[in-house]
Amino acid sequence: MDLSSTTAGWIAVGAALVAILSLALAVVAWLRVRRVRSAQLVLLGGGKADLVDFAVSLQARIDDLHRAVDEVAGALSRVDRRIDDCVSKTSILRYDAYEDKAGQSSATFALLDAGRTGVVVSAIQGRDYARIYMKELDRGRPSTALSPEELEAVERAMAH
Repeated sequence: MDLSSTTAGWIAVGAALVAILSLALAVVAWLRVRRVRSAQLVLLGGGKADLVDFAVSLQARIDDLHRAVDEVAGALSRVDRRIDDCVSKTSILRYDAYEDKAGQSSATFALLDAGRTGVVVSAIQGRDYARIYMKELDRGRPSTALSPEELEAVERAMAH
């Protein structure tokens, strides 16, 4: 098959144009990849090879953070239990135990923890004597029956 020189020339020109167009597209693609890679390096801080390595290290840091949060939550739970067992609910109630004869010189105070465990102390003051009573509470149950003033002191303490 015999091709004329003009046909061969046109094929060569067409091939050269396709080659130049391909080269231009390759240069544009290379410039875009270079721009994306420089943006990626800014994001990565220059320390990792690519986004996959960065994502893996980021996941490891997140896992470490979850472990630290779990440890803090456990420690906080232990502190809450310790605080619940401390005397944190208190009240003082002053009253006249003998109907205007002693001038509100009697008092009852309650020292309780969050679980209503503790002591109720009553100091009954008369004109010529004083008596002190102590009663224990274990989860709200008194060792002996509480007077109305002692019950009020316990309720006031638990209300705080």
